Parts: sequence; structure tokens; C-alpha cells
Amino acid sequence: MYPLGMNAGAYYWHEASHALAGPMRAMTEATRVMLREPSNPLSHSIWAKNLTAACDMFERLTRRYGKPSFGLDRTVVGGEVVSVHEKVVWERPFCRLIHFERSVTRAKGVSPKLLIVAPMSGHYATLLRGTVEAFLPHHEVYITDWSDARMVPLSEGAFDLDDYIDYIISMLHSLGGGVHVMGVCQPSVPVIAAVARMDAANDPYTPRSMTLMGGPIDTRQSPTAVNLLAEERGIEWFERNCIVTVPLNYPGFMRRVYPGFLQLTGFMAMNFDRHTSAYQHYYNDLVKGDGDSAEKHREFYDEYLAVMDLTAEFYLQTVDKVFVKHALPRGEFMHRDKLVDLKAIRRCALMTVEGEKDDISGVGQTKAAQDLCSNIPDDMRVHYLQMGVGHYGVFNGSRFRSEIAPRIADFINTNEQRAIRESGVIPVKPRGLKAVKLETA
Repeated sequence: MYPLGMNAGAYYWHEASHALAGPMRAMTEATRVMLREPSNPLSHSIWAKNLTAACDMFERLTRRYGKPSFGLDRTVVGGEVVSVHEKVVWERPFCRLIHFERSVTRAKGVSPKLLIVAPMSGHYATLLRGTVEAFLPHHEVYITDWSDARMVPLSEGAFDLDDYIDYIISMLHSLGGGVHVMGVCQPSVPVIAAVARMDAANDPYTPRSMTLMGGPIDTRQSPTAVNLLAEERGIEWFERNCIVTVPLNYPGFMRRVYPGFLQLTGFMAMNFDRHTSAYQHYYNDLVKGDGDSAEKHREFYDEYLAVMDLTAEFYLQTVDKVFVKHALPRGEFMHRDKLVDLKAIRRCALMTVEGEKDDISGVGQTKAAQDLCSNIPDDMRVHYLQMGVGHYGVFNGSRFRSEIAPRIADFINTNEQRAIRESGVIPVKPRGLKAVKLETA
């Protein structure tokens, strides 16, 4: 371990650079307002349009992006538009569980409870806004809203991978059983570990199904640049180079974290040419006055550039166990003092989803769960490979909405009906839900 505060300077330099950019940001904003004033005879000149676009670019590249909102205030249930309200139904220092409560006034058939475990990998849970929206019409949707570690006082204690698994188990208990859980990307590992621990203990709150999407279950399969970097550098390199301490101006002062600004640098570097091209197009759209295209760029990057800090202990444990030691597929993954045995999963159905062009979790990494969970009956397991999509497309976008989400909904409904039949209650098919043929594992 490195002394507390050893890397604090990096965070202070980051904060200082943002403060130093303040006067220049004020000047560019004043220039932009002046040049956009209709009464200014220069406002329609090509010179003014280029300078205004440059000012806009500078402002966006130097601003601090706050936590976005979900903004999901309505959905359609059984052909009726209903309002949606966010309600916090469970809370701990490092996470809140949000229920998207639909104002349904009459029975609409079965609405399975769906717990979406969002990634704790830098971005906020709002990155899954499209995922939530797709399932709202036919499900009672809950999502994990992870806390920014720099905003959690040091007095609240640590948060590591074991705590993450404990949180998931506690959430499943709080929802009262009959839940279907979905792990998107990074949470696939703690989700499957939590289910294994629950099923091994014959826990009555074991989920009815789990869907793992683009997750690093076995990163030895089709290793990506991210996987290879972790194996090459080792955990000591990450602790030495990626961990800093939170500065004085945040509630989490002195907490050791993997900061959002370092994560964002890595995100951008992985696809530098694509981001550069996107900003070039944005600049040209501003000059041409193409407001629709410019707004689409702003919407995407307002979300993409909003990042949060992760606790050092959680980040380092994840790198070590998942990417360096491959503890889960080797049968060596521990939760607290207990071995996580994936063969103990018998009652929870399993669906794995991958993207053909995923450059974060390569093809085969998530599907590996199918072989590891060998005691799940064949009629309770499904694997689906979506052609033509990358990592983001596994849980968002047009192909997710039209091809992936309906398959997941059908998988959930099938296992919801199975559980209802086994309980002796007459099943009711949700209105408006179309059956989709599923590929088997």
C-alpha cells in the first residue's frame, strides 16, 4: 500500500487547471454572446460564425460536467400513457436504489420486477437511460445509482468488491423476492457472485433470472486491449499510477480513489480518432447552423463526459481478481471468507448477451458464464450474440431497442411465468408483449 496522500498532488493539479481556465472561459462566453447578438452586424459573417464555434468548443472542452438526470417522466403501459416518478427505495452510503414508479391505475397484467445493476466503472447510472426506458412499459424497473466516491466522507468507511456483492444481496432482499436481475458490463461479476452465494445458501430471495450483458466473466476469452493492459502491468502498477486522494474541497477529503478525470482520459484515448472526428463535425455543424446535429453531439457528450470517482479498494480488487488473476473462471473467487461456487446456481435462469464488435468485453467473455454455471437446466439458459454492435450497443441504441431488449423481455417473461406456475398461481400474459424466439446457449 502507498502512503495516504502520496498521489494527492495529481488531484490538486487537476482542480487548479480547472480554476485557472475560469477567466478564459468567461472571456470566451462574453465573446460568444456578443457575436450571437442579432443586432451585431458581424453576427452573420463567416468570420463571426467560426469564432463563435471556436468559443463554444472551448467552453465545452473545459467545463465540468455534472451528474445528468434520467429525465424519464412517462411511458406507455397497455396502450395508455402513464407518468413515471423516481423513488428511492433503498439507500446506503455508496448507493441508492431507484424505483421508476409508474402511475398505473388499473391491472395491466404481470409486470415482473427488474433490478438493473448499473456499472460502477466511471460513468453515472444515467448512461443506462435507454436501457431503463426500453423495459419500463412491461416491468417494474429498479436501478442502482452508485455514489461518486469523492462525495462520500471518509467516516463512512471503505467500499470494496465484497461490499458491492453485499449491496446486491441486500437490495434483492429489500425487493421481497420474485426479482429478475440484470448486470450491465462490469457488474456481471458481482451479480453472478451474489446469485451463487444466495443459491448456495438456499436463499428464498434468489432472483428468478439473471441477464449478463457485455460482462468480463472470463477475460481470457478474446482478450481486448483493456484486458491485456491489466495482465501486462499488474496490480502494483495500477496502485502506483492510478490511485490519488480526494482534495480538501470535497466531502470525501483524503479518501483514496481512482478519479473520474483519469478514467475519462483512458476512455478518450481508446478511441481518440473517433472523438476527434466527432468534435470536428460538431465545429462544422455550428458554423453551418445545423442545430439538430449539434444538439445530438451535445446530448451524447454531456453524458459521456460526466464521470465519477471510484474507491481505490473497489477498483484495485476488481482489476486484480477479474483481469489479472481471473479468479472467477478458475474457481478461486472469494466473497468474504466463502468460495463463490457458480455450480451452486440451480434455480436462477441465465441469459448472456454479447456484441460482435465489443472492444471492452470481447466475444466469449460473457458467454463463459454458461459453461461455469453448469447446473442450471438447459431450458433455463439462453445466449444471444448481437451482430454489428460494439460495447455501448449491447445496452443502448436502435439495435438494442429492436433486437436485444425484446429477447430479454421474452426471457424474463418466460421465467416469470415458470415461477408463477410452480407457485400454483394462474399466469397472466402481459398485454402488448410479443413473443420472440430465443437462441439457446
